[in-house]
Amino acid sequence: MRHRSAALSEARAARAWEDSVEELPDEDLGEDLRDALELYRRGSKPRCEESEYLEIIEDAIDRISRGR
Repeated sequence: MRHRSAALSEARAARAWEDSVEELPDEDLGEDLRDALELYRRGSKPRCEESEYLEIIEDAIDRISRGR
């Protein structure tokens, strides 16, 4: 049962990551989306793009942590 739960959790995390990549096709995202937030330099994108970018990454991190 644990193995199945872990596999499901990994699949959901992969899906959240894939969704982020699809929404941000020009971005070079690593396997850990937290790195994208930590390495991001504020002001490096136009204001509206920056807001959308950060929202997408934070949403994906939330989805991964909730297992969705």
